[in-house]
Amino acid sequence: MVKSAAGPGRPRSRDAAGLPAVTPEKIISSALELTARHGLDSWTLRQLASAVDAYPAVVYHHVGDREAVVAAVVERVIAMLPVPEADLPWREWFRALCTDLRTVLIGYPGVARRLALYGATSSAAAIVDGGVQALKAAGFGDEAPTVYQLVLNAACLFISVEDEKHRNTAEKERAGTGLAEFRDDQERPGLAAMAADVHRTLSDPVRCANYYADFYDYAIDRCLDGVACRLANLNPPSA
Repeated sequence: MVKSAAGPGRPRSRDAAGLPAVTPEKIISSALELTARHGLDSWTLRQLASAVDAYPAVVYHHVGDREAVVAAVVERVIAMLPVPEADLPWREWFRALCTDLRTVLIGYPGVARRLALYGATSSAAAIVDGGVQALKAAGFGDEAPTVYQLVLNAACLFISVEDEKHRNTAEKERAGTGLAEFRDDQERPGLAAMAADVHRTLSDPVRCANYYADFYDYAIDRCLDGVACRLANLNPPSA
């Protein structure tokens, strides 16, 4: 990074120094790369400035403070999500969306947590519109926006938990190994059943490797089951 002011014998511009121009696009792309490597909350504005070979003031000038950069990163990540086909039944629509959501968000740790806390960005306009319309067409009526938020928040929360556990693998393994020791506890059969399930997962490399994806799929399907029950209550069969 250029660290000293121009002086005798020193170039007065990035172009003269042979450095590429700093643009908002370059700053956001670099922040996206830092997020993929370290997580949304684990890089500093100074690190970002270094990544674009500039001063932090240049980042402020082109994009804004760190919060502005983070918001732009989230926008960029959400823009990667495909909108499910409009003619899909509501449940298939949300299943497709949630599958793509995890595929995209696990590549950018911390974005899921941000979405769970603060909701959709403008980049999600087409997705929100398509989801709410699919729910209204299915018969959810005025509850459609609430149902949409329920499913998306649940998905983002599960992904954010996965993000956190990937950051703390040693603690996750310690907790799992400790729980597995209770698998023969005859006085607490419920705890023993849970511990036995954890032990089976830890003892099976394939099951262990697929644990997060499988649990996420299970959780989303059960969430959609509950939403389907609500739909049935909203539209009881006529006598």
